Amino acid sequence: MVVQHNLTAMNSNRMLGLTTSSLAKSTEKLSSGYKVNRAADDAAGLAISEKMRRQVRGLTQASTNAQDGISCVQTAEGALNEVHDMLQRMNELATKAANDTNMSEDRSYIQS
Repeated sequence: MVVQHNLTAMNSNRMLGLTTSSLAKSTEKLSSGYKVNRAADDAAGLAISEKMRRQVRGLTQASTNAQDGISCVQTAEGALNEVHDMLQRMNELATKAANDTNMSEDRSYIQS
């Protein structure tokens, strides 16, 4: 018995496998929307992409931290404004109480 080889069929089968693999990769890229889906696609591109993603996340967090700091300063400013208003009122009442035209009963009302 003689074993015969059909080289044309074997080559066609190999090319079909390569084409199917290439089609699967292209479909994966199209469906995901990313140029690089895994390190095997483009290792350098993936490294650059991941570095940029880290930078974006870091900058986003820095922006959030800055907004939190601004909110904290605004809260402190509100408290200082309240203290300032109280001190102004105390000054006003002290000046009013120091007026010699007030009687002692009037002064006690002003001081309370």
